[in-house]
Amino acid sequence: MGQVMKPWSQAPGERSPKFYSVAEAARMFQTSQMTLYRAIADNQFPAVRIRGRLIIPAVAVERMIEAALGSNSAVDAADFVGEGAA
Repeated sequence: MGQVMKPWSQAPGERSPKFYSVAEAARMFQTSQMTLYRAIADNQFPAVRIRGRLIIPAVAVERMIEAALGSNSAVDAADFVGEGAA
């Protein structure tokens, strides 16, 4: 059989993004952009602000996924605030 890929992994040869837009992250988490903007404003979701634009560190998303899979339970996104920017 073929190689099993993790759902968040890239196809072979593709470069992984370093950041996601709020729209991309909202689609990944199956939530609205407004919900994600509110979580960011409340310091409950990691983001980087460059002037007026917000971007989501891909490493923070990856760590959330790995933590949820590793613990077999829900994780709180607020626990990852500050990790992606380090």
